[in-house]
Amino acid sequence: MFKSPTFPLILTVIFAVMSLSGCSSTEALPQTGCHKNIGIVFDIGGKNDRSFNAAAWEGVKRAQKELNVCLYDVEPGDPTSIEPAMRAFAERNFDLVFGVGFAQGPIMQKVATDYPNVNFAIVDGVIFEADGKTPKKNVASLVFREHEGSYLVGMIAAYKSKTGVLGFVGGMDIPLIHKFEMGFEEGARSVNPNIRVIDNYVGVTDSAWNNPGKGKELALSQIENGADVIFTAAGNSGLGVFDAVEQYGIDPKTGEARKFVIGVDSNQNGVKPGFVLTSMVKRVDNAVFDVVKEVVEGKFQGGFHAFGLDKDGVAYALDDYNRKLIPPDVIEKVEEAKRKIIAGEIKVTDAMAK
Repeated sequence: MFKSPTFPLILTVIFAVMSLSGCSSTEALPQTGCHKNIGIVFDIGGKNDRSFNAAAWEGVKRAQKELNVCLYDVEPGDPTSIEPAMRAFAERNFDLVFGVGFAQGPIMQKVATDYPNVNFAIVDGVIFEADGKTPKKNVASLVFREHEGSYLVGMIAAYKSKTGVLGFVGGMDIPLIHKFEMGFEEGARSVNPNIRVIDNYVGVTDSAWNNPGKGKELALSQIENGADVIFTAAGNSGLGVFDAVEQYGIDPKTGEARKFVIGVDSNQNGVKPGFVLTSMVKRVDNAVFDVVKEVVEGKFQGGFHAFGLDKDGVAYALDDYNRKLIPPDVIEKVEEAKRKIIAGEIKVTDAMAK
């Protein structure tokens, strides 16, 4: 096993981080009495972002409860703390080490290579062997067909829009988020070929996921230019979009919000009840839970684990918060499109495959 000459320093870093989140340094060591020891390193948005990280957190917490695993988490705060945390888990020979977010890909590439006997999993990333083509055997790469779920919420947005103008607020301007945008636009245009979609991104660095003020600013600008339904795929920054639509209040004539937001990753319908048309849910929680279960059962498999509409890996959220906002006939049309996507009759463009 790889031994880092700076490992005592790494442990100091991770213990300090974990103590800030309520774990002591002694708790950071692998425990007995558990089926497995699981470590998870979040991205800088943190596990309480009510979006992507929160979904991963729900998955490992469920595994802790149902599968009797010991769980340890690190919220790095800044990108430089991610690798020390990941290495500390690997050095202690944890049974599974999660990295949350595509940005951790290059880091996990190095760490998983240094610790070939440790199992890793990355959400929204793909880790390859040295040839750059073969998926790494000790890394489960959890990927989602976000464009499929985004197509469905694009349909819902187009049916709901009164102005014929929609908005999209992305976090970091990267191909992964382009998948959301393109699927959303294709779904909307399947309903109204003349609909206009205004798209903006918060930034080009990791900080783009954690800037609600900028998210709100972009959303307000889109609303001023006619958008009345905005889809956000921006992590914590997306919460600013929720604030923007709420600012426009309720129309007393219809009793509904004047502007709507579409949430992402987790079911965010309850974040601003009445202002959230729906959420494009990525079942990161299920994907994470399934990998932990594989480890507990001794069935861990590296390589691609893909989740789309066919496996309920992505979906649109319908619950008591938004059921009255979407007419039954619209739901019927969206469900029909879902069936056709699964059957291959509708091909949604994957922006990352272009």
